[in-house]
Amino acid sequence: MTAPRYVLTLKCPDRPGIVHAVSAFLLGNGCTIVESQQFGEHRGGTFFMRVEFEALDPLTTMETLRADFTGVPERFSMEWRLIDGSRPQRILIMASRFGHCVNDLLFRAFNGGLNVEVAAVVSNHPDLRRLAGTYGTAYHHIPVTPETKPAAEAEVLDLIDDLGVDLVVLARYMQILSPELCKKLEGRAINIHHSMLPSFKGARPYHQAHARGVKLVGATAHYVTPDLDEGPIIEQEVARVDHSMTAAEATTLGRDVECLALSRAVRWHTENRVLLDGNRTVVFP
Repeated sequence: MTAPRYVLTLKCPDRPGIVHAVSAFLLGNGCTIVESQQFGEHRGGTFFMRVEFEALDPLTTMETLRADFTGVPERFSMEWRLIDGSRPQRILIMASRFGHCVNDLLFRAFNGGLNVEVAAVVSNHPDLRRLAGTYGTAYHHIPVTPETKPAAEAEVLDLIDDLGVDLVVLARYMQILSPELCKKLEGRAINIHHSMLPSFKGARPYHQAHARGVKLVGATAHYVTPDLDEGPIIEQEVARVDHSMTAAEATTLGRDVECLALSRAVRWHTENRVLLDGNRTVVFP
């Protein structure tokens, strides 16, 4: 029988004794460390830590761990989070008409590449219903217009609550979320978008980039905030564009890059490997 596995993440003002206190707590609760990573941000004086561990004592539970740990955060002024590392995180995928990121996430969830359960796919168009059905995933078509946007977002929030969603993934969802919805999803919604220099806004960005002779296409996965496409960055990926490529080939390459950056960001978040540091992130891959 496999021992229960947990993940503890924390951040606090950096001072001596933090690692010792955490290790002593785990030892005292009959736990063994499987993986441990830490980082001291000297400029701000903040210490970050991620510990993955197994509970060898059958009497040790999430509840006993939380109760016994409380003295440590009080002593070091910690912000901390403890999750069951063996439980798949439940995600809600939102998309519009482009299906490449949706398909990639559904496949990785299906074959075990991501330790997640896809609770549903939500779209403002009906186009991806068949794709979701291929994986036996529920599909919710929620149209959005300027007039219906508040009601549509309320419907999405109801779904998140009803389905017990841990993370919302905007997999090329071509709608701007309201500041109110962004605030409610703070720290648990990830977006993906193309990332090229110079930047290209509007329709067909890869075709615009091809026309300008761009040499690199990229993608950025970040947390959603009211500041459009400016949330804390979790992962970025780039690929070189050859001068002989057509605009269609550059677009395909760009979509591949989007899938890679987004899937890594989702994996790192759901494995509790991402800690926020203001508008930056500390990622323990």
